[in-house]
Amino acid sequence: MADKDVPIFVIQKHHARNLHYDLRLEMEGVLKSWAIPKEPPTVEGIKRLAIQTDDHAIEYADFEGTIPEGNYGAGKVEIWDHGSFEPEIVKEKEIVFSLSGEKMKGKFVLVKTNFGKAKNSWLFFKKKE
Repeated sequence: MADKDVPIFVIQKHHARNLHYDLRLEMEGVLKSWAIPKEPPTVEGIKRLAIQTDDHAIEYADFEGTIPEGNYGAGKVEIWDHGSFEPEIVKEKEIVFSLSGEKMKGKFVLVKTNFGKAKNSWLFFKKKE
């Protein structure tokens, strides 16, 4: 992937029970993870729901393949985009960061919300430059 001294991100397109995208940001020695029901926002003005999920090991960033039926997350996983990740603000309810990938370039924001009944819901969008 990237230089080991530079934090990474990966977005995996996950054909599970429902097609979604898994955003993974290297923080605190793990991949902090969010499931995004629709294609990630590559341009300003598009906001996406992002549900925070369990952390994953850094090694999972390279995973592409099929998770067998009967296992958690069963289905095809492919890398949609990856690159370097640069955190700017990391707070309990707000993460501002830059991504440098093939599709995802620029500043992005994750903001914790109280949307619906999910306690792990965030809003994910590209920040105006």
